[in-house]
Amino acid sequence: MVFTESHKELLAEGQQWMKDTASSCTVVAALIVTMAFAAAFTVPGGNQDDGKPLFQSKPTFMLFIISDAIALFSSATSVLMFLGILTSRYAEADFLYALPKRLTIGLLSLFMSLAATMIAFSSALALVLEGKVTWIAAPLVIATSIPVCLFGLLQFPLLVELVNSTYGKSIFHQQNVRRIH
Repeated sequence: MVFTESHKELLAEGQQWMKDTASSCTVVAALIVTMAFAAAFTVPGGNQDDGKPLFQSKPTFMLFIISDAIALFSSATSVLMFLGILTSRYAEADFLYALPKRLTIGLLSLFMSLAATMIAFSSALALVLEGKVTWIAAPLVIATSIPVCLFGLLQFPLLVELVNSTYGKSIFHQQNVRRIH
C-alpha cells in the first residue's frame, strides 16, 4: 500500500505517456489500413474488361498483392493492439506485462506494415514504369526505404527498452551466479 500510495504520480505519468503513444500510433496504423484496403481494389494498371487486373500474369504484381495484404493485416493488428492499450484499465499490474506486451506487438506490427507498404509502392512503381522510364525506378525504390529505416531507428530504442524491462532480468528474479550443470 505504501508503494502504491507513494507512486501515484508515476502511475499517472505512465498512463498519460502510454495513451499519447498509443493514440499517435493508432492514427498512423489506421491510415495504413485505409491505404492498403484501397490499394487492393485499385490495382496498378487498372483492370481488363472482364475485371481481372491488367498485370495479373507478372511476378511483380504478385509481390504487390502479397505486400499489400501483409500491410493491411499487420496494420489492422497494430490498430487493435493500440486500441487495447487505450481501453486498458491502467492498473499497476497492467504495467508489468499486459501494456508493454501490447505496445511491443503494436510497434512491431506497425513497423511490418510500413515496410510492406513501401514494398507494395515499389512493386507498383516497377509495374507502371516497366519499359518506360527505367532509370528513375531504382532511385525511387531505394528512396522508399528511407521512411522505414527512420521509423526503425526512432522506435528501436523504445522497443529494446520495452522488451528488456518486460522479459529481461529483473531485480525480483536475479540469476544465480553459480549454475548447477
